[in-house]
Amino acid sequence: MKNKKIYLLACASIVVLFFSGCGNSGNGELIGTQGRTKWYQADPFGTVFIPQGSFVMGASEQDVPYAQTAPQRTVSVQAFYMDDTEITNNEYRQFVDWVKDSIAHKLIGDEHILDEGEYGERIDWSLKIKYDDETNKETLEEMYLPEHERFYKKREIDTRRLNFEYYWIDLKSAAQRANREQGQKDRSVFIKKDVLNIFPDTLCWIHEYTYSYNDPMTNMYFWHPSYDEYPVVGVSWKQARAFCIWRSRLLNSFFSESERPTVQEFRLPTETEWEYAARGGLDGSPFPWGGPYIRNDKGCFLGNFKPMRGNYVCDGGFHTLRVRTYAPNDFGLYDMAGNVSEWTSNAFEESAYNFSHDLNPDYEYEATESDPAALKRKVIRGGSWKDIGYYMQTGSRTYEYQDTSKCYVGFRCVMSFLGRDKTDF
Repeated sequence: MKNKKIYLLACASIVVLFFSGCGNSGNGELIGTQGRTKWYQADPFGTVFIPQGSFVMGASEQDVPYAQTAPQRTVSVQAFYMDDTEITNNEYRQFVDWVKDSIAHKLIGDEHILDEGEYGERIDWSLKIKYDDETNKETLEEMYLPEHERFYKKREIDTRRLNFEYYWIDLKSAAQRANREQGQKDRSVFIKKDVLNIFPDTLCWIHEYTYSYNDPMTNMYFWHPSYDEYPVVGVSWKQARAFCIWRSRLLNSFFSESERPTVQEFRLPTETEWEYAARGGLDGSPFPWGGPYIRNDKGCFLGNFKPMRGNYVCDGGFHTLRVRTYAPNDFGLYDMAGNVSEWTSNAFEESAYNFSHDLNPDYEYEATESDPAALKRKVIRGGSWKDIGYYMQTGSRTYEYQDTSKCYVGFRCVMSFLGRDKTDF
């Protein structure tokens, strides 16, 4: 009995100490945690704000193939940011250079590594890599093509070495009721890792068109400054996702080091977000610019596509065109029709509109190497320079396989907005 009284007294002491030791109590009132950072989300560079809204998703005109893959339905989308153009060659090259320099920093040694940070090893980026320096040549030699593979003995980076290690969390799997107990025990099973070569497939210009002379595009498109502001192509769905993860890490690492709150991660848009953004607030319009026509009142084409049989130049283009060549839609987004088709995050399923929710509709499937080809299909939107006008419509949907790279498919990133609307700040 005596021991029981001591135990109860000890518990009471803990409770008293807990309440008497509270700092910033607000005179006993519920006032929330004080000293929180003031928050206002600035627009990420190169993006535009897309407000929340609802719209009629699906084909605005007759579905030409009669496939019935895009029936009309009203859906709602929360606010988000979207890149105002497709990711360009120069922007993707920043990713490639970052991976290349990271490998070089690690090969050179410890003096280039600061410590282990929140997002992995922190590199001292103030130290520039001198690739042609005699002191570094031997250390970095494994990054270059072996001598027997060099063309005219030119010393070039072996792009097969440009592998990016990245992680993401499988939240959908973690949220399943059957996995709740596992999540309580060990959450690491939901952390996914991949190592991926991120260099674009520059040969896509040739392997897509067997009897067509596209060698000049293979030789120069990703390399030459004249193509810096053209959309990057030859990037698979997985490479596009890896770019989004790298871009998120780049921005949030900067915020963390600056002791600022981090933001939502960049990602590929869902096809619902893509279509909502492409319509530019013009519900029911078949094209981003409004009406049902692909020419303006002067007879000029409004996008880069294949307008006639075999006549690729009557719209002013030939292959791809520099981003922002045509006018933006009412949201301020360029090239939402034509130029290059764009990857979305969604798996392609003909009946997805029939079973996905009407609140931020989303259907994803993480296909593995052993899965059949049908499960590796990812939705692409917007049509491209080689497509007819039907695929430029905001409601048209088609697919490519996640492990393929095409000379007519690119991508752009989105980021969910933190809050309801900008007017709330």
